[in-house]
Amino acid sequence: MFGLIGNLGPWEVAFILIIVLIVFGPGKLPKVAESVGKAINSFKKAKDEELEEFEEYDYDNGKSLAKVEKHVKSH
Repeated sequence: MFGLIGNLGPWEVAFILIIVLIVFGPGKLPKVAESVGKAINSFKKAKDEELEEFEEYDYDNGKSLAKVEKHVKSH
């Protein structure tokens, strides 16, 4: 999870959470967290679907990954 945002220590995470709490307030914080969670899940699902589609295309056509990448870059 934290690989996407770099190396954050506990103090940086705490600081970010405090800023979020100040900006959104304690009443809206659960809704914000839920929205962020749904967005992350939606992104992961879309990524997995695209990756699966790409793998099926590669497998069905018998093309190597390098050939597919070359084709994509040329267009």
